Formats: sequence, structure tokens, C-alpha cells
Amino acid sequence: MRRIEGFPLWIGTARDARDIKGVLEAGIEAIVDLAVMCEPVKPTRELVYLRFPLVDGGGNLPWLICAAVHAVEGLVRLSVPTLIACDGGMSRSPVIAAAAMWLRTPTVSPDEVLRTVTENGPADVHPALWADVKRYVFTVTEVFYQARN
Repeated sequence: MRRIEGFPLWIGTARDARDIKGVLEAGIEAIVDLAVMCEPVKPTRELVYLRFPLVDGGGNLPWLICAAVHAVEGLVRLSVPTLIACDGGMSRSPVIAAAAMWLRTPTVSPDEVLRTVTENGPADVHPALWADVKRYVFTVTEVFYQARN
């Protein structure tokens, strides 16, 4: 499990998410579980637990991707210490974290935010997943912001 500098976010594995003692000791208050192939976490009563079962690659439902990203963005906006976990912690977790962080810092390119997220730990981002996230989340966000103006 590793912290993303400047944000109340940690990236980790499904195993990290199941280590409830370690999660609580780190001060984490919410777990966002992206591991479709793993059993859901059994959190304690004080932990917030959100599950978005994403596959590592293309073919995820657009609404599921958007819901995961916007949920994490909301937690970041509210400064909630959050662990984002997937099977290996190297693809879905950094992708969803980067997309949520980009929504908070839209002057930086999404690809640059992803590079920042992945520079201090192991990463093996699936290109189809990142392409889908950019296609769905950033298009929806752009339309949303244009509609508000």
C-alpha cells in the first residue's frame, strides 16, 4: 500500500484492503474496492466501503467507470483518507486514482497525472482500461462542465 503525495489517497492490492488493522492504523476511513475477481472486503462498522467491480482491460460499463472515478473524486474533495484497491494494485487502482485526481487538477493532462501516480511504485496499466477511462470520464466531465456554464 502506498500513499499518493499531496492527496488523501493510497493505492493498494485486494490483500491490503482485507488487512483491516493495517487500513485503520494508516488512518484510512474509506476503501474503494475495484477487484472484480476477489471476494468483497468485510469492513468494520466505522469504515466506508464502496465496490466497483471493474475488469482490468476494455469492456467495462461506462457508467461503472464514471461512478468509480466520481466517487473517489468526491472523497478526495472532502479530504477523506481513502484506499483504492484492485487485485494487484498496479492497473485499476492507479487509473481510477489518476482520473479522480485529474478532476481536481484539470490544468494538467490526464496522462501526466497518471505518470505522477505511477512514478513511485509498481504499475502495469492496461492501455484499454486507460483509453476507456479517458473516453468516458473526460467526455462526460467536459459535457457536464459545458452544461453548467
